[in-house]
Amino acid sequence: MNSAIVRNLLVRGMLAGLGAGVLALVVAYVLGEPSVDKAIGFEEAHAPAHGHEVELVSRSLQSTAGLATGVLIYGVSFGGIAALAYCFALGRVGRFTPRATALLLSGCALLAVYVVPFLKYPANPPAVGDPDTIGKRTTLYFLMMVLSVLIAVAATILGKRLAPQLGTWYATVVAVAAFALVIGLAFAFLPAVNEVPSDFPATVLWRFRLSALAMQVTLWAGFGLLFGELAERLLDPKPAAAPTSAVTAPS
Repeated sequence: MNSAIVRNLLVRGMLAGLGAGVLALVVAYVLGEPSVDKAIGFEEAHAPAHGHEVELVSRSLQSTAGLATGVLIYGVSFGGIAALAYCFALGRVGRFTPRATALLLSGCALLAVYVVPFLKYPANPPAVGDPDTIGKRTTLYFLMMVLSVLIAVAATILGKRLAPQLGTWYATVVAVAAFALVIGLAFAFLPAVNEVPSDFPATVLWRFRLSALAMQVTLWAGFGLLFGELAERLLDPKPAAAPTSAVTAPS
C-alpha cells in the first residue's frame, strides 16, 4: 500500500472519527449527563460543611463545550489510529471487502480497547472513588487496556497460523478461547478496585455505566460504518456507467 493511499485513509479515518464523535456526543449528553448531575448532587450532599468554593469551570460549561471538546478530540484521535491499524490489517485478516474489514476492525477495537477493560474496571461517576488513589486506578485501567490489545493481536496471529492446519472455523475458535483464557488470568491477577460508597444510589451508578458503554458502542459502530463507506469508495471505486448511444433504425 503506497503512501498516498495511507494518507488518504488516515484523513478519512479522522473524518469518520469526527462524525462518529458527534453521534457519541449526543448519546453522552442525553444518557450520561443526567447521571453525572445526580452523582454531583450526592457528592455535594455528603461533603463536609465549609465555605463556598469558587468553580474554575462552571458545570454548564463542562456539560456542553467541555464535553463536546473531549468527545470530538477522542473521536478524531482514535479515528486516525484506527485508520493506520486498518492499513496494516487490510488483506491480512481474510478476504474481506474494505467495508467489511472496517466493521471487523471497529468491533475488535471496541472489544479490546474498551469492553474488556470496562469489565475489570468499570467507569464511575463523580463522588465514586478516593481522590488519593486516582493515579493507581488510572494506571491499572491503562495496563488492562494495553494487555487486552496485545492479547487480541497475539490471538489474531495465532488464528492465522493455525488456519492452514485446522481450517478457518476451528482456528478462530482456538484463538478466541486462548484470548478468553489469558484475559481471565489477567482479571484474576490484577488487583480489584471497589471504592463505591455503600450508600451511593445503585440506579445512578448503573445508568452512568450503561451510558458510558452506549457512548463507546455508538462511537465505534458509527466509525466502522462511516469509515467503511469512505474506504470502500477509495479502494474499490465503482466504474462509471458507459453512456448509452442512441440506436438508429436503418432507413
